Amino acid sequence: MASKYNIIKSVLGESYRSGGELLFYCPKCDHHKKKLSVNLDKDKFKCWVCDYRGNSVHRLVRRHGNFQQQQEWRKLCPEVDIASFDDLFGDNDGYEETQQKLNLPAEFRSLANKNASLAAKPARRFLYDRGVTRADILKWKMGYCTSGEFEERIIIPSFNMDGDVDYFVARSYGNNWKKYMNPAASRNIVFNELYVDWENDLSIVEGVFDAVVAGNAVPILGSSLREDSRLIQKVVEHDTPVYIALDPDAEKKAMRLIKRLLSYDVELYKVPIHPYSDVGEMSKETYLERKNAAVQMTPQTFLSSMVATI
Repeated sequence: MASKYNIIKSVLGESYRSGGELLFYCPKCDHHKKKLSVNLDKDKFKCWVCDYRGNSVHRLVRRHGNFQQQQEWRKLCPEVDIASFDDLFGDNDGYEETQQKLNLPAEFRSLANKNASLAAKPARRFLYDRGVTRADILKWKMGYCTSGEFEERIIIPSFNMDGDVDYFVARSYGNNWKKYMNPAASRNIVFNELYVDWENDLSIVEGVFDAVVAGNAVPILGSSLREDSRLIQKVVEHDTPVYIALDPDAEKKAMRLIKRLLSYDVELYKVPIHPYSDVGEMSKETYLERKNAAVQMTPQTFLSSMVATI
């Protein structure tokens, strides 16, 4: 049986050793010098030119190796139920036909305009008090309504890959007893898919304000992500490393999601949230610190976590 060193060498070519690390040509930026550092003992890699990095050398084999190399690597690692990939992608030809489009409320007004009317002040104040910055408002295309069905609500739209609105979140900033009043539409979407960077680490969080803090993130909006979820399909399709950062009171949901993603061999981490009630309570700096301290989830660590919760 081939060793991990022999497999990674067959994928990336010849290397030379520097301390405890192997240096290869980077397949991402194709720099003329060997600047991709691979540490098999620590299971990490990093390119010192383009910053292509990861906490699993297996990712290099998955993304840049051929089928035989990937199979050789799998023999050295816990098995994955490959049949589950067929279940996930077996028949999704109808997605384009059923892709939903919504209209924003007729009363929607953008908060991006510095010269917005005085009516925008309460909405802006609500956001600023939550740590949302003007840059966040611009990035997330936030707006508000002062009348109509969504009166006194912040409106945060979601855009699909074509740039069409496919959902929106309506959060009260006034005296409405119901915090959220969202449209009667499917949540089997990737919220703001237009802006998701699938080539980099992705955080999966509960709500939109959590995603504002987490950066490259997708909120699941309270859903449990069914087997044919659009989000899971995209993660597997792009081989995107995922950081699970759901609320502490959604631990069972988080573990179900972790189990499902592990069945598709996703590189996976679990971010510690406690004592915060959600990611939205953190600063961006705090979330980054906790993300860097996240525990990688493998079949072994998953089972250990399940035993610990019994």
